[in-house]
Amino acid sequence: MALELVLITGMSGSGKSVALRALEDAGYFCVDNLPPELLLDFTELEVRNGRRRVAIAMDVRTASSLPLVPGHLRELVHRGIAVRPLFLDASTDTLVRRFSETRRRHPLSKTAVETDGDQHRAVVEAIELERELLADLRERAHVIDTSVLRASQLQEYVKSLLSAPLAQLTLVFESFSYKRGIPLDADYIFDVRMLPNPYYEPELRELTGMDAPVIEYLEKIQEVQDMFADIAGFLDNWMQPLARNHRSYVTVGIGCTGGQHRSVYLVERLCAEFADRWTTLKRHREMGSRRASDAQA
Repeated sequence: MALELVLITGMSGSGKSVALRALEDAGYFCVDNLPPELLLDFTELEVRNGRRRVAIAMDVRTASSLPLVPGHLRELVHRGIAVRPLFLDASTDTLVRRFSETRRRHPLSKTAVETDGDQHRAVVEAIELERELLADLRERAHVIDTSVLRASQLQEYVKSLLSAPLAQLTLVFESFSYKRGIPLDADYIFDVRMLPNPYYEPELRELTGMDAPVIEYLEKIQEVQDMFADIAGFLDNWMQPLARNHRSYVTVGIGCTGGQHRSVYLVERLCAEFADRWTTLKRHREMGSRRASDAQA
């Protein structure tokens, strides 16, 4: 059995330590902030030690040597290592708030003492610089947007990704609420807010798109079925070309107003539709994050 290496990169404050803990709980040998120069030698050592699952976190603290990573990853694949690159991202506003709440300095901040206004501007500038430095790694990895995720949700997402076969393209369906923002990790976004809304049916308001009464309601509406057929047809046309382009993951976001009814229903149906042809995963970003009655789904 070949060594499986999960490489976690991403924005400072995006939750890399949370993801690393999830991997440690799942039985991975974890190393934080390994210098890129040591990646090949470290991996070779772990192979000799008979290790089977290793997770490594790298970030902008080793910015000067990050350009080495893509070449190292290609070499590891050539050596027969099963590599899973994972990139954690979040919106700039979210990252600024997290740094403010923890009172930590961004690794790329240049000044030691700043006024409140200068500090905010310095953090934003550091985050934008970090995005530029990490752009190549983000392009090569599966992205998870942690902007509105709780730690437990992120841990669940990471563990679910590990359950998918590495050699196959994995199709990830994600429902979300437009009121909480478009997920940064989606490759394709479908807006279904124009469809009839079960929220306005009093007996359906507290339910979700996984409950039988909501399913029955939506299945009777031709617009909903047309939307399902259009999204499924689009994916049918383009999944094979994406697979030929060596994509490991394709994330499809389905958004409605509150992320509780229409988007959840369509994600469930699409996941079932494609499960016999592709490895599929599903996420309901807003489920469990608040009460259904708080959302206009």
